[in-house]
Formats: sequence, C-alpha cells, structure tokens
Amino acid sequence: MPVSRRFVVLGLGLALAGCGGLRESRLNPFNWFRRSEPRETIVLPGEETDPRGLVETVLSMDVEPIPGGAIVRARGLTPTQGWWNAELVGRDFDENGVLVYEFRLLPPVGQTDVNTQRSREIDVAIYISDIKLANVREIVVQGASNARSARR
Repeated sequence: MPVSRRFVVLGLGLALAGCGGLRESRLNPFNWFRRSEPRETIVLPGEETDPRGLVETVLSMDVEPIPGGAIVRARGLTPTQGWWNAELVGRDFDENGVLVYEFRLLPPVGQTDVNTQRSREIDVAIYISDIKLANVREIVVQGASNARSARR
C-alpha cells in the first residue's frame, strides 16, 4: 500500500473515531430528552370536550427519538381491568416550550375485577414530528393524580 493511501486510511480512521464524541453532544438526537421525572399536573385553561377520563396514575413516560421526530410512550395504571380506547391527547403548546399530553381512556362497559397491577397497566404512544419538537423544551404526560415530564 503506497504511503499516501496509508495516510488517507489513517486520517479516515481518526475522523471516524472522533465521531464518538457526539454521543454526549446536544447535536445527537438520542440525547434530546432525558429520563422522565415526576411533575406536578398542569391546570390548563379552556373546556375539555373529550368524554374520556384521565388515567388514574401515570407510571412511566419515555421519549424515544426516531428519524423525523420522536415517539412519546406512557404507561398508566387504572383502578380495575377493562379500561379501553386509551390515547395521549395533545393540549395547548405553552409559550415556555412545554408540550402537554393528557392520558385519556374510557372505563369498562360492565363490572370488572381488580387484579394484579400488571393486568391493570395500559400503554399508549404518540408520534411527534421534528417540526413540532423544534421549540419544545419539556414534554408532560398527565393523569388524574400525577404527571411525568421529560426535559431537554
């Protein structure tokens, strides 16, 4: 291998190794939001027209970056089994960069059991585009008794 090719290969190898420093950088989309933390619920102005109630407790919330945006996943706990039609419903975008989602769902149609916690957990998710995330500093998912948030 000629000397000039060795330098090119060595230079490319060093450049590639230097990319590892982006792991902790704010330019890396995988560092956009930290782990969720408990937060006080936010009282939002305006009348709610959704007939579904709020989940009793938000157990966890994660923001997972994907190409073109992020997926917000939340897990809630209901008082009994059989709750359905769960969804994260977006509310007004705050001027401070806070994006609020309410964890809404419908109660069981008939009498249902109270069983293990795992059998009463419900998962929901929503996709948020990069365009909508551009000015977001914090994402909040809230239920009836608590909320969780992830900040940049």
